[in-house]
Parts: sequence; C-alpha cells; structure tokens
Amino acid sequence: MLQSLLPFTLFALVTSISPGPTNVLILAHSARAGLRASVAPIVAASTAAAAIVWAVGLGLGEVLLRYPLAQQVMSWLGVIWLTWLGWQLLRSAGEPIQSAEPQPFGAISAASLQLINPKVWLLAVAVIGVYAAPGQPVWQLALVLLLVALPSMTSWALLGAGSARWLQSPQ
Repeated sequence: MLQSLLPFTLFALVTSISPGPTNVLILAHSARAGLRASVAPIVAASTAAAAIVWAVGLGLGEVLLRYPLAQQVMSWLGVIWLTWLGWQLLRSAGEPIQSAEPQPFGAISAASLQLINPKVWLLAVAVIGVYAAPGQPVWQLALVLLLVALPSMTSWALLGAGSARWLQSPQ
C-alpha cells in the first residue's frame, strides 16, 4: 500500500472536498447552527463513507455485481428518495424561509445520507477497483479515507460558519 498511499490520499482528498450532497448540507448546517453543532454530522458522515468503502471491499461490491436485482432495488430507492425531495422542494417554494422550522441535521441523518449518496458509492467502487491490492487489508483504505474526509468536511463547515458571520455583519 505504501507505493499507492500518495495517489490514494490525493484521490480521497479530491473526492472528499469536492461539492456533493453531504458537503453542501454540512455547509448549510454550520451556517445556520454553527461549527460546534456540525461536529457530530461531520464525524458520522465521514465514518459512514469509510464504512461503505470497507463493506464494498469486503464483498458488497461483488454482491451488487452478482445480483442485478439488488442494483435495481438501490436504484429505485434512490429514485423514490429524489422524487420525495423534489416534491418537498416544490411544495415549499412559495413559503418564506423564516416561517419554516429548520430540520436538525444530526449524526444519524448525515450517516444515513451516505447510504443513498451516489458519490459515496462511486467512490467506494473506484477505491476498491483501483487502489485495493490483493492481500491488503481493506480497513487501511477506509481509515485513510476517514482521516482525509474529516478535515475536508470540516473545511466546508468552516466555510459555512464563516459565511454566516460575514453575511450577518452590518458592513
């Protein structure tokens, strides 16, 4: 793993810090609730992403390849979830922002989001397909991803908290 550590770390950094559903929600949550309130979702989302990489490396990827029905079920669950989100956005389009009670974005929500986040699944398949060497423990890749994802998501939270302070300033 040592010779592929730098390329893998850079890959993990690019995928972890690039915009995605979880990073955008972390940004919005920290802008609304502050940096301290965003720590639990950051840890949960990062840990869940690492766990998905670990699970794919242990054989979940093979199950998905071997059983196309499992892929179809995951696809339809994603379609249903995205349709529900779209419906919620459509229904709330006419409401003023202040009137809506903000939904808490906690650790369970952040971890659950990773289970249906296509970016995380593509990341997991790419990591195992490209960087997993025969005989190498998959937990090492998951650990490196976790150690890279934590500061990456924290940077999004810092951006959210900083932008909230800047936007609320009278100047």
